[in-house]
Amino acid sequence: MMMAVVSTNDFKTGLTLEIDSNLWQVIEFLHVKPGKGSAFVRSKLKNILTGQTLDKTFRAGEKLEMAHLDKNDMAFLFSDGDAYTFMDNNTFEQIAIDSSMIGDGIKYLKENMSCYVVRHNNKVVMVEIPTHVELMVTDTPPNDKGNTSQGGSKPAGLETGAIVNVPFFVVNGDTIRVDTRNNSYLDRA
Repeated sequence: MMMAVVSTNDFKTGLTLEIDSNLWQVIEFLHVKPGKGSAFVRSKLKNILTGQTLDKTFRAGEKLEMAHLDKNDMAFLFSDGDAYTFMDNNTFEQIAIDSSMIGDGIKYLKENMSCYVVRHNNKVVMVEIPTHVELMVTDTPPNDKGNTSQGGSKPAGLETGAIVNVPFFVVNGDTIRVDTRNNSYLDRA
């Protein structure tokens, strides 16, 4: 099988590379063209399996091996300890995935939620949850009358166990949209 290569000039956030038999995802990158010398690309990479981050500099135009990843659309069914069971939406095949492959996304998972299970060489390497989810507020303090002039916030417990800061007007029973990338309140659904 022929490996796909990518130039450092074509870096994009989220691009996955195979460097020294490890999978690295580009988190940040910056093309630098100094007054003297040749151009280079300063990058911040994250190891998909370990979560380790690495600052690495490449020559401009350097060729790197792109990782071949397969993404399957799967529905989250249930959890049993550290095992999270997902079902393929096409074949109905079920697989159990260790919580370490899901990371912080665990606090947003609810039954029948659609996620992408990402594989490399037929081995699950991570689970991508949606960037925005709708969850019900189950535990938040009541509103304080007159305490909204500063536009502050209060903590709210959600149906999945996640805790998000929300505006004062949000009450128990409200359904809100949450950005899973930074654990922030977006709006009421």
